[in-house]
Amino acid sequence: MRIGGMSLVQLLGGINFMLLMFQLFSGQHWIQVKIGIHRKVGLALVVTASLHGFLAMVTAN
Repeated sequence: MRIGGMSLVQLLGGINFMLLMFQLFSGQHWIQVKIGIHRKVGLALVVTASLHGFLAMVTAN
């Protein structure tokens, strides 16, 4: 499946990377965010990483 000429698995991988970097930076207090935001982004990371892995396994040759 493609969105805008890009594979959905690749798109989710890019989103995961950005979410992971946000978690790292906010966890190390390099950027200041409320703990609620940090937790919500962590949950979003779990969801997108799960979708990313599932779709990668389903579409693998």
